[in-house]
Order: sequence, then C-alpha cells, then structure tokens
Amino acid sequence: MKTTEMNSELSLVGDLSVETSVKNSSRRVFLQQTSLGGTALVLGSFWNLHAQAADGEQAVAKLVEGSAFTPSALIKISSDGIVTLISKQPEIGQGIKTSLPMVIAEELEVNWKDVRIVQGDLNPAYGGQFAGGSLSTPLNYDEFLKLGALARTMLISAAAQKWQVPVTECHAEKSKVIHTASKRQATYASLVSLAATLPVPDVKTVKLKDPAKYTLIGSRIGGVDNKDIVTGKPLFGIDVKVPGMLYAVYEKCPAFGGKVVSANLEAIKALPGVRDAFIIEGTDNLNGLMPGVAIIAESTWASFSARKQLKVVWDEGKVVNESWDDFSNKAQALSKQTGAINLRKDGDVNAAFTNAAKTVEASYSYPFISHASIEPQNCTAWYKPEDGSLELWAPTQNPAAGQAIVTSVLKIPKEKITLHMTRSGGGFGRRLSADYVIEAAAIAMKVNAPVKLTWSREDDMRHDHYRAGGFHFLRGAVDAKGKLTAWHNHFVTFANRIMRDGKSVLQPGSGASLSGEEFPGRWVENCLLEQTPMETGVPMGPWRAPGSNVFAWVFHSFIDELAHAAGRDPLAFRLEILGDKDIMQGTGERGQPYNVSRMRRVLKEVAEKSGWGQRKFPRGQGQGIAFHFSHRGYIAEVAEVTVSKDGQLKVDRVVVATDIGSQIVNLSGAENQVQGSVIDGISTLMFPELDIQRGRVVQSNFNEYGLLRMPDSPTKIDVHFVKSDFPVTGLGEPAFPPLAPAVCNAIFAATGKRVRQLPLLRSDLRWS
Repeated sequence: MKTTEMNSELSLVGDLSVETSVKNSSRRVFLQQTSLGGTALVLGSFWNLHAQAADGEQAVAKLVEGSAFTPSALIKISSDGIVTLISKQPEIGQGIKTSLPMVIAEELEVNWKDVRIVQGDLNPAYGGQFAGGSLSTPLNYDEFLKLGALARTMLISAAAQKWQVPVTECHAEKSKVIHTASKRQATYASLVSLAATLPVPDVKTVKLKDPAKYTLIGSRIGGVDNKDIVTGKPLFGIDVKVPGMLYAVYEKCPAFGGKVVSANLEAIKALPGVRDAFIIEGTDNLNGLMPGVAIIAESTWASFSARKQLKVVWDEGKVVNESWDDFSNKAQALSKQTGAINLRKDGDVNAAFTNAAKTVEASYSYPFISHASIEPQNCTAWYKPEDGSLELWAPTQNPAAGQAIVTSVLKIPKEKITLHMTRSGGGFGRRLSADYVIEAAAIAMKVNAPVKLTWSREDDMRHDHYRAGGFHFLRGAVDAKGKLTAWHNHFVTFANRIMRDGKSVLQPGSGASLSGEEFPGRWVENCLLEQTPMETGVPMGPWRAPGSNVFAWVFHSFIDELAHAAGRDPLAFRLEILGDKDIMQGTGERGQPYNVSRMRRVLKEVAEKSGWGQRKFPRGQGQGIAFHFSHRGYIAEVAEVTVSKDGQLKVDRVVVATDIGSQIVNLSGAENQVQGSVIDGISTLMFPELDIQRGRVVQSNFNEYGLLRMPDSPTKIDVHFVKSDFPVTGLGEPAFPPLAPAVCNAIFAATGKRVRQLPLLRSDLRWS
C-alpha cells in the first residue's frame, strides 16, 4: 500500500473493534483522512474484519467498501523518533491513560522515554470508549498487544528489505531494529518512510513476545499526567476555556422529578454580569434532561451569585411524599409479607431450618450514598447554528452516552457532534450518566456562544444518581458438625418506574438487584433468595463495584455470624462452603464463570501473608476476613483493627491478595488501585449516608456528608498479586467489596459487637 510521502511518519489507525466502514467514501478520501498530513500506514481493524488480502492496498479497499469507518490514529512514529500513542479510553483516575499505552509500547519495542500520550476524542474508529466495570483493560489488552506487534513486524520488515537480509535474522529492541549477525542497527525513525510502503501482514502471522521477556509490562511507571496534575496544569473538564466563553448554572427542583412553574427571570437578567436567564422544560426521564432554570453570565462567580437571588415556584410532584424513615418502615413490613420475587430456590429450606443444630437471623441495611467525586459535574458546549453542529468538552466515563442523549433529546445528528474527553476528577460510576452533558447542550442551543455549565457541590450531592439503599433479612442454619446447611435472604430493594415496551414497570436501580448466582447461594444445598422492590423517585446509578460494594458486606458479615455460631474458624468455614469443585457455567457476578480454585488460592494466600490465626489478640483488637468475586477479579482481604473502650476505631493493617489474571500491566498503578480501594472502602463503611426527606436529599456538602480523613486511614496496606493463567482484567473495582466485611468481622473479633447497619458511625462500638 502506497501513500503520498510528505512528512516521514508511520501511522496506525486504531479501530480495534469496529464492525462497519464507509459506504459513501472513496478510497482516495479514506487514505487522505488517515494520512495525518504525511506518509502513513493504515492498520487496526483488519483482524476483526477478517481481511485476508495479501496486499495491504486490497485490504484497505475491502475495508472501505464495507461500511462507515471513520479512521483515526492510535500510533504515530515521527521522523524525530517520537512515538505518539492515542489513549482512547476515558481517564478518571484509574491510570488507564498510562497502562494501556504501555501494552502497545511493550510489543512495539519502543523506549518509554520516546513515547508521548495524547487523550483521544470520541471517535467510532476507536471502538468502545468508556470507563466502567473495570473493563478498559480486559476489552483492550489483547488487541493492543497485536497492534503493537503488527507495527513492530512492519518496521522489522522494512529494515530487512533495506539491508537485503531475511526477516528472521532481525529483531527489534529499544526503538531500533538490529541485524543479529552483522550487528547493524536502524532506528525506527529512519525506517518509517519505507515501512509505510509495505503490505499489511495478516495479524494471524504476527508473533507476540514471550511474556517472560517483557521489560515494560509489569514494571513501575508513574502516571503520564502526574507532573501536570501536581503543578496545576489545566487537564480537567472544569479547567476548559474557549475564547468568548460564557458561564452557566442550572437550578433544578429540590424534590426529584419536580418541574418549574415560574421564576423571577427579569430580575435575574438585570443583575451585574448576567447575560440571560431562561426556563428549560426538560423531559420526564429521571436520567434525561431534568427541567430547570439556566442563568448565563460573564463568569462563574457572576452566575453563582445571581443564583442566590433566583426565586422559583416549583411543582414538586409526587416524590415529595417519600422519606427514608418511611422506606425503612415499609421494608420491615414487606419482609414479613408473601409475594416476593423468587430468585433462587434449592432444596427444602424450611426442613433444613427445622432440623438445624443452630440457626441465626439478622437484618442488614445501608443508605443511599453519593459518588462525591472531587470535581463536580461540568460540561462546556458550543452550538453553531450556521451548520447545526455541536462541540462538547466533558469529563465523562461514557462519551457515547452523552452523544446519544443529545441526539435523542435535541435531535442533533451524531455526525454533527464532536465530543472531547477531558480528564475526570473522579467518577466511580457517576460520569457514566450524561445528565450534565445534555443540560450543557440544551443551554448552549439558546446561547450564541460557547458556554460552560458548572455544578456546585450542592448540585452534585443533591442531584446525583445515587447508590441505592437496601434492606436484607437473613436466616442461616448449620448442622451439628458446624456445616452451613441453609441460607435465606429476602432483599427489599429500590426501583424506579419506567416505560418498557409501552408498559409501566419497576426497574431496580443499578446494583440494586440480587442475582440468584451470587455467593453463597449456589453453594448451599438449601437456599432461598427473594427480592421485593419498593418504588421510588430517587434517581439511582452505578456506584463503584455496583451491587458487590454492599452485597459483599452483607453476605460475608452474615457468614461470619454463622461461623461463630457454629464454633468454626471463619477461614475454614468459608473454604468449606466454597468446596473444591469449580463452578464454571456462567455463574457469579454479571454471568462470569466462578473459578473456585482461584478464590481458594487467594484466600489461602491472604491467610498466610496476614498470619491468620497465628496470634492471640488482646481484647479490643482483632482480625477479620472476607473475599469476593467482582468484575472478573478474585480478591481476599484480612483487616486488623483496634477499638478503644470508648468505641473509637482504628484500622491498623489490611492485607489484600488479588488474582486478576496473568499480568499486572503497571505495578505502580495496580498497587495504587488496590490501596485506593481499601481507603475508599473504609471511608464508605464509616461515614457517608444520605437522608431523604420530602422527596429530596437533606445533605448538601462535605460538612454534612463525611469522608475519610488522613488520620483515619489504615496504618499499613499490604498488597499481594497472585498471577494465574487467565486473561488480564481490571482493578478499579474488585478490591473494594471485601474491605467492609473484613473490617466489620474484625470489629466483632475485637469487641463482640456486630455491625449490621451502615454507615459505621451509627453503631455503638464501646466495650468494657
């Protein structure tokens, strides 16, 4: 395949999962679009499209004829030796902007010091672009290895052709190709022009490196944005500045689902610095465009100041009748009623309880909580009426969702929307929603200028898509040998009313629906799992490790209760429940197979590394253990705590054993993710809760919504990675769920007190 030679550089287009390409684009246009203004080689989609053409030009022609492919480069090697890698996934603090380019660079055999990483915009050429479910690594790892290897293979072929030697006599390392016999060397920079003229090889023929020879993957690499972050460079959505930009705030009804009746718009428009104020009608969808009043001003300060004088008459709707106390009372009543949804029924539960040596009953509850990301929601939007286009700058976990909701609500075609992904100051699932994007876009359509919408902290806390609260009513039974024989969980959860296929139905919130496959359900001979939804107008959304973040606390706290009732060691009790037979038929979290061997291995690893059962703790100190399978990761944790007589808790040490597959991409980043999960887990266990009164959240800011402070952080966090022969997976979420039960079980070991209600601040831990 030949292209016009201008600036010598090698470019590889990065669609790694696209299934369609350009029907109405000529081959010439296609090549022009992919050339980046110089000599370029288009690669990326061929293995997914099964292009078998021996000639790369034929492969490109076949690709172009097939569909709507908009190419964009992932790899560019310039004549100065600089390798530019595009990071296609959103960076929300999980380190993916560093780790995924490391995968390409490893197979490309390039010096990391020569690598420059650029955040990509939303582009269908890149395939899926989202940060959620700890999926960025597992969905891209293998493809990125192939892409790096394909580029390396072509550079080696170029060198072999240049020297007129067999390709098999050449190898690549540290941004150059070496002829093994003669020791001749050629830098990548000197080869890109020739490499760009070569046919694209079939990816099936490309040989990947032996992982034992990795030099970059598995090493410690600092975050590529670290210096810019600590020196205050503008990286985040809230930092965006566009010439001529105006600033907006958006006031929504305090009660969920309320609508605007009237507002003192003329008085607001007369205030200093205010350019405009208007009502947006919005939609009826809790996750769509909520009705409200927009104020447009010459600065953020002017818009926030004007908002203080805004007077709105609201139609608060029916949600105004909802409160947490009513939910709690209703859950208690529902737990005693028949008619629950049956999620799993194995064996004869009633007979097992009748014949049990010991039975335990307990109820566990947890509140709604906010994502509380440090950077409040924001989005900059610029609508250009002359061509009907919209340009967006947003800190988003799911840019395609932002694009889709704008198209759906505002009827702007996708091809008219450009969305730039900025770095996010935290996400934890909140930025998978796109409400702040559609608000900014709707405002921009009424403003003849670019406009930045900034939520206040109060907006962020009172208009979140919350982690759902929940109530679990549990019974368990053990036989005379201390074996778990029966398990019954009646889960009373929260659900929003939505329209589906023309019918009004209750849809449980994200992470608020119990699976019949969740541990220990399938492992117990006599098991009954039930679920009863309570309707609410409180908006809910994914929150770090959805479902798992609370289910692990409930299940492993209650398992610990049963272990102690049976007089058993909590570790031995769990190992006995797990058994030794792998359950590999799509069980467990999100239908992922549950590999018992992997879980047993991390349990034994964490027990060994923590010295489980080898020390006798004095009263007021104790160890607790828990594990959980979440987001394809197998994690076990041991917590060691001290509880003073007046009930003050200190987490002394947390030991974590984790199996997330065959490779740790960035050891520094992986440790950071585990340590962050532990700290976030302690924070979430101890402090945050939201009270719902009159259909609205009572708390408004961090003075009312507690988070962990540095003195409360654990003294020591030990992280141990257990490698296995399984695909590589992510680590942003799986280490979070086991923390809460491990700490609560340690509290029981130290004080004899069970924690059955979150947050922990509601429990009296004093002992004598």
